[in-house]
Amino acid sequence: MLSRARIKFIKSLQLKKYRKQEQCFVVEGAKSVQEVLLSDFKVEVLLATRQFLEENRKRTAGFTGELLEVSVNDLHGLGEYKTNDSALAVVRMREVKPPLLKRGRFYLVLDDIRDPGNLGTIIRIADWYGITDIIASPETAELYNSKVIAASMGSFTRVPVFYTDLGAYLRNISMPVLGAFLNGENVHRIGKMDGGLIVIGNEANGISMEVEAFVTRRITIPRHGKAESLNAAVAAAVLCDNLIR
Repeated sequence: MLSRARIKFIKSLQLKKYRKQEQCFVVEGAKSVQEVLLSDFKVEVLLATRQFLEENRKRTAGFTGELLEVSVNDLHGLGEYKTNDSALAVVRMREVKPPLLKRGRFYLVLDDIRDPGNLGTIIRIADWYGITDIIASPETAELYNSKVIAASMGSFTRVPVFYTDLGAYLRNISMPVLGAFLNGENVHRIGKMDGGLIVIGNEANGISMEVEAFVTRRITIPRHGKAESLNAAVAAAVLCDNLIR
């Protein structure tokens, strides 16, 4: 049975302050919980309906954390998403180290991506295209925000996000740094590249001047209509598709 203290603790993790303090975050929904159970994240508490537990016996067979069977109404009262009718997990954050960059591979650099939905979608895009790491500015949305977790559809378990001062980080990079701008080389006409860093800028202001100073190649997605810009996640997908294929 769920205690008041347990309920209070789980609900407190909806706030960044308490996530940071407890070094834990919440994962909601069948798909995301299934993914985190199969990952190297440590699940501290698993709350699940009887149906979820029956359908995921293999995934939960080796589970060593606290396991509680709950009702759908319990889940609705605990989480942020009323559509969650399967499971909720309290997960411990993991340490993310600077990625070891390798020639022949592409990496995403996020310069002040504020929208959690955009970040989650970009993580999912990176996972789709085999991008193993994302480097992000401190101002970029927090990885463990529930909207980021939900939008990533489990991809957050495979694509770590390393937060750092981008100017200091890029200063020591020898790989090509490609920046997404409204004016630059047509990405459709760029020949095969031996990897590099793809920089996506802020939704409203684009790439900052500090980061722009380290861009070695300006690229653009050609516009054929009258829209002023593309959504940051959409732009990331188009660039990844053209550069990686």
